[in-house]
Amino acid sequence: MTSTPARAAALTGVLVASALALSACGSAASVNAGSGGSSDSAKAASATSAQDLGGMDALVAAAKKEGQLNLITLPRDWAGYGKLMDAFTAKYGIKINDENPEGSSQDEINAITTRKNQDRAPDAVDVGGAFAVQGQQQGLFASYKVANFAEIPSGHAATDGTWYNDYGGYISIGCNAGKVKECPKTFADLLKPEYKGQVALNGDPTQANAAFSGVYAAALANGGSLDNVQPGIDFFGKLKKAGNFNPVQAKQSTVESGETPITIDWDYLNSQYADEFKSKGINWQVNVPTDGQYAGYYNQAINKWAPHPAAARLWEEFLYSADGQNGFLAGYARPILMDSMKSAGTLDTSLASKLAAVTGSAPVPSQDQITKAKAAVAAGWSKAIAG
Repeated sequence: MTSTPARAAALTGVLVASALALSACGSAASVNAGSGGSSDSAKAASATSAQDLGGMDALVAAAKKEGQLNLITLPRDWAGYGKLMDAFTAKYGIKINDENPEGSSQDEINAITTRKNQDRAPDAVDVGGAFAVQGQQQGLFASYKVANFAEIPSGHAATDGTWYNDYGGYISIGCNAGKVKECPKTFADLLKPEYKGQVALNGDPTQANAAFSGVYAAALANGGSLDNVQPGIDFFGKLKKAGNFNPVQAKQSTVESGETPITIDWDYLNSQYADEFKSKGINWQVNVPTDGQYAGYYNQAINKWAPHPAAARLWEEFLYSADGQNGFLAGYARPILMDSMKSAGTLDTSLASKLAAVTGSAPVPSQDQITKAKAAVAAGWSKAIAG
C-alpha cells in the first residue's frame, strides 16, 4: 500500500456482514442539543475542530459531561478495537455502547438514517470506502478535522473532513495447516480439488467489504482490473461449481473450530488468528497472494446527528493520536499515520515488525472504481454462486 494521491480517496472496508434489527425504540434527541440537551453538546454538534470548542481540554470536559459513546459493528477482535475501546473508557471515564459487533457497513448507514434524532443512534462509524462516499453524498456525516488531520496522506480523507481513512491491510489467504495438507498461497491454488468445501469469505460481498475486497482481489488474479471486477465474480462461480466454496461466514469462532479451514480475509485478522491460536495448537498460516494483491482502508465518520457529539469527536481525536494509531497496529492493521509516526519516532516498531510480509505494492481503487465494482457485485453475486 502506498500513499499517493491517485491511489484512492475512498478505500475499501466493511465489517463482518450480519442482519441488524433497526427497531425504532429509544427516545428522540435534539439534533443540536446532544445528550442531555447541554449547551456544551449543542456547541459540539457544530464543531469542525477541537478549537471550535476552545481546545482539547474543553472537548474532553464536554465529552465527559455526556458520559457515553454509541458505536456500532466493532468486534473486539477486529484491528485491536477491543483494547482501543477499553483504553478510551479508562482514559476518559466515558462508557462505550458497542451495538451489533457482527454487523456490516450497510447496517451502520441504515442505523444513521433510521435512527435520526434518537438517543440510540450511533455517534461515529467505521465504514468501507463505498459506504463512506455513500454517507457523504447522503449528507449523513458531520465535518470534523482531528488535530493532526494535515498528517493524513493526500487522497485518504474527504477534504471537508466528513470521512478519513483510519487503518488498512491486504487481502490474504489464511489456512489451518493442521487440517489442510498443503496450504494455498494464490487464488489459482484455491481451485484445486483437495480444497472442497474449505474456502470461505468473511461475509456476503454485497454487504460486507471484507468479502467484497476478496472478490476484487480475485478479479485482479484472473485477468480483471480495478475497472473490471467481473472476473472475480466469475472466479467464485467456478469455486462454487467445483465444490470448494464454503458459504459459512469466516470469523474467529469458525476459524478456531475448524469450520472454515481456509479463509480469504484481511491480513490483520488472519495474522491475529495465527498469533492467538498458537497456544491452542492451531497452526494458522497467512499468505498475501501474489496473483491477486489488493489493499484497502477503513474510514471513520461522525454521525451528523450524533446524540453524543462531543464524545464522538473525542473518540476521533483518540483514534488519530499516537496511542490510537499504535492500537490499530497492535491489532496487526496498518495505521493511516504510519509514515508520519515513523518520522516523529512515535510508531511502535516492535508491533510493526509483526505485520504480514508483503512484496511490492498493491493497487487500490478510486472512489468511482469501487462504487462501480460494488454495483457489479450486487448485480452478479447471487447468480454466480447459485449453481
